[in-house]
Amino acid sequence: MAVDPVMVNARGMKCPWPVLRAARAMRAADAIVIVADDPIAPAELAALARQQGWDFAALADHHFSLRKPIGQTCNLVPAPPP
Repeated sequence: MAVDPVMVNARGMKCPWPVLRAARAMRAADAIVIVADDPIAPAELAALARQQGWDFAALADHHFSLRKPIGQTCNLVPAPPP
């Protein structure tokens, strides 16, 4: 099942604002596409994706995709048996 990404417009914003906008959108989405024209934004967005365990891709000039990997689950440690 394809997930429609949440669109985030961060054009004209200087870092750290594009990354902060992306992080906020990631709270409630499985995928986002962000438009960010700050030259530092690609590296910062890639770092955010890596930190969260998401996939990062540059789609086009100033367009970037961040997606939760398919089948990603919480990293819960099972309780020891009684």
